Amino acid sequence: MIDRRMVVLGLGASLSSLALTSYGARADSTASKTTAYRFSFPALSGEPIRLADFAGKPVMVVNTASQCGYTPQYSGLQQLWGEFHERGLSIIAVPSNDFHQEPGIAGDIADLANKQYGVTFPMTAKAVVTGSNAHPFYRWAAEARPKDTPRWNFHKYLIGRDGYIADVFASSVEPTDTRVKTAVARMLANG
Repeated sequence: MIDRRMVVLGLGASLSSLALTSYGARADSTASKTTAYRFSFPALSGEPIRLADFAGKPVMVVNTASQCGYTPQYSGLQQLWGEFHERGLSIIAVPSNDFHQEPGIAGDIADLANKQYGVTFPMTAKAVVTGSNAHPFYRWAAEARPKDTPRWNFHKYLIGRDGYIADVFASSVEPTDTRVKTAVARMLANG
């Protein structure tokens, strides 16, 4: 004879498991729907830089450093900015000392970028871009694209109009490279 209490307990346990599984799936799908627009950075000077302010436009987020062999890419970034900013592209530089090439304070960083390279696009305060202490944007990007995390300075994330990572360009890829310009132009044309 079947004990009705055991059947009810078994059914209750199964429903609880189903509810937990269902909740877990919902939580996972919610996390995967997080976009770059959720994040903001303290600015190198002035008001915080909120990525939500760039919603619907492509944004390139680049970790930078003042004493790196790639530092001259500031000029290429400024050129890219000049060519595409009026059409909707934003570029945000994120100075970082993760690779021990950005020891300066905010004034030093701004002076080099502005005076030596003519940078006019927004720059954040210094931030960590790798590892568990990384800025939340970079932790999100590492989760979204684990094989495409910054391995050096001037790593470029191109965020699409939808707020998701559309493309990634390694440090060695110049901002004026045809691949970068083509990706940006394609995004701007599809808007």
